[in-house]
Amino acid sequence: MGAGSLFVVATPIGNLGDISDRAVETLRSADVVACEDTRVTGNLLKHFGIEAEMFVYEDSRERSVAPVLLDIIKGGKNVALVSDAGTPCMSDPGFRIVRACRLEGVNVVPIPGPCAFISALSASGLPSDMFMFAGFLPAKTSARKNFFARYADFKGTLAFYESPYRVEKFVDDAIEVFGKQRVVCVAKEISKMFERFFVGKLEDVSEELKHSKTKGEFVVLVAPEGFEL
Repeated sequence: MGAGSLFVVATPIGNLGDISDRAVETLRSADVVACEDTRVTGNLLKHFGIEAEMFVYEDSRERSVAPVLLDIIKGGKNVALVSDAGTPCMSDPGFRIVRACRLEGVNVVPIPGPCAFISALSASGLPSDMFMFAGFLPAKTSARKNFFARYADFKGTLAFYESPYRVEKFVDDAIEVFGKQRVVCVAKEISKMFERFFVGKLEDVSEELKHSKTKGEFVVLVAPEGFEL
């Protein structure tokens, strides 16, 4: 028996209707579904009537389980790699598993689909011809400001993820480094019921956020200096 394949499967970031037919079929036919949380992925599989063996690889144990999953694939089984939402490895676990497969010459197949920062960028009105995705920045203000300062002159759009607990502070720190006039987009709960986009100058977006509920997941996009809506 030859080796199986690793399928990197993008899953919905909110609206379950965003999953592709190909993703559903891949999950249905996989021998093992590698996931961060069996409760989250279990609910997804149940919604689409899929029964599958699940294997937990969440961030803290990814390094140790990567060789185990590699052995499963080399043994002839197909593994579908998913994260709790969106595209695996995009500020989510999965990189070490994919790397292990590449190093061993195992077939890795992407199953494209939802990605929060790409969705936000496409609907933001900010420049999308060049961008840099930085994921989640450190929680400490000093580290965050240092990052902003390092890339303040970047010629494209900067893309970040942020939690509801720090998004207002994130914007305040951005004002200190980039200035009040820098254009940003803060996207909340993309594809979910309370989806909302805050687009404009940092000072205006900051005020809007202070008068809005900040529950949910956020994507923050910072336009290059000099860009105007």
